[in-house]
Amino acid sequence: MKEIGAFEAKNKLAELLDLAENGEEIIITGPGKPVARLGPMHKPFDRDAAVRAAEEIRKMRKGVNIDDKTIREFIEEGRH
Repeated sequence: MKEIGAFEAKNKLAELLDLAENGEEIIITGPGKPVARLGPMHKPFDRDAAVRAAEEIRKMRKGVNIDDKTIREFIEEGRH
């Protein structure tokens, strides 16, 4: 994460907007402290994180057994 002073940020706004559009976050500082964060509207898709999440779901499913019941039977059971 990049930090930049407010005066310099004003002079480099177009460059900072390009960085934000490409997924980078920029902290804009005032006199000695952070005052604002400039970043992308949407975080870029993290394929590696998605793959890890899918692997975790697969691990959790192993050994889970619902016997011979159908989904309809589970729905009906939940209504009682």
